[in-house]
Amino acid sequence: MKAVILAGGKGTRLRPLTYSIPKPLLPIGRKPILEIIIEQLRDHDFKEIILTVEYKAELIRSYFRNGNGLGVNISYFQENRYSGTAGPIKQVEHLLDGEPFITMNGDLLTDLDFSKMYQKHSEESSELTVATANHNVEIPYGIIDMQDSKIAAVREKPTLKFLINAGIYILSPSTLDVIPKNDNFDMPDMIQALIDQERKVGTFFIDGEWQDLGTMESYEKMNQEKNGNMH
Repeated sequence: MKAVILAGGKGTRLRPLTYSIPKPLLPIGRKPILEIIIEQLRDHDFKEIILTVEYKAELIRSYFRNGNGLGVNISYFQENRYSGTAGPIKQVEHLLDGEPFITMNGDLLTDLDFSKMYQKHSEESSELTVATANHNVEIPYGIIDMQDSKIAAVREKPTLKFLINAGIYILSPSTLDVIPKNDNFDMPDMIQALIDQERKVGTFFIDGEWQDLGTMESYEKMNQEKNGNMH
């Protein structure tokens, strides 16, 4: 089975670290985050890996090479310019076959069962399946609810709960027709386009670990947890 991993971002929110190291090569514990992702995919039988690369691509290529060392087959697609999170998938269409494939960001740590998500996609005959996760936002203030210009209630420092897009998808090749060629197009645009056309979009809830390596704070937290697990 095939996986397309988006590994071309500049990681601007993780500077100064990413001035010298591309975000997918930042270590979590003893391994780069992208190596952890590839090993997880391999363990779920996704052994054909396509990496879309741009920023410091030569470092990523020289680290992973053809994937033999990890028991997978890696091919690379060099992005010439930023084309969003869905644009590169259209550009690697020639490397895909007629089967559904997984696509994800190269900066996620999760214990998601990729095989189960793939199975659900097939069983439900979805064209696109979106992984979802819970995200809580703690408001550090008292929230005032107003009604008719009067205070109706006060909620002290509430926690708001949201269901978020986890940045992991299973796509059937039929979905690629909604992605314009050589244009900026993001996954939320793709999801919306399919919904607007009343095509089947399913979800798969991650009932476990999910973190994205978006900020210095999240990177430090990931490493603390990983190092804690090693002791």
